[in-house]
Amino acid sequence: MVIASKLKEKNIHLADKAKKIKLVLTDNDGVLTDTGVFYSDQGEVLKRFSIRDGMGVERLRNLMKIETGIITGELSGSVKKRAEKLQIKELYLGAKDKASLLKEILNKNNIKGENIAFIGDDVNDIELIKLVGLTASPSDGMLDVRNIVDYVCEEKGGHGAFREFAELIIALRID
Repeated sequence: MVIASKLKEKNIHLADKAKKIKLVLTDNDGVLTDTGVFYSDQGEVLKRFSIRDGMGVERLRNLMKIETGIITGELSGSVKKRAEKLQIKELYLGAKDKASLLKEILNKNNIKGENIAFIGDDVNDIELIKLVGLTASPSDGMLDVRNIVDYVCEEKGGHGAFREFAELIIALRID
């Protein structure tokens, strides 16, 4: 609640934006993971995910009735498994042009861009960031992204940034 109070004093518009959110989308690498990946001679072996981010997904769903989705340019099996574990139905793998995929997401969910929150970290997220209602970046997101989002998390990607964004949305909607 302290985070939300400070933000309301500075940016009252964030609370207005948060109240319109019906779906939270996230990039994977650099947001849900720390951008690291372990490879062997068979290819990708491991990615690290934060359990706290998973609780953020659950809290959005259970407290706010807000669903979440992952939109990533990767075709990683670990992302698919993580989405299954968290019961995320909105999973978009291999999304090279995230902004063009937005129309499909809006139609499927019968919502507008202002009803979507998105957290991304790199230049391939910028066009999508410009089209949705509430945006964030992990603290270690690329500067070009951090400069245009509504909120820059204190946490790094893969270390609770998604959870922080989720808690911000919850706090702004409750206050």
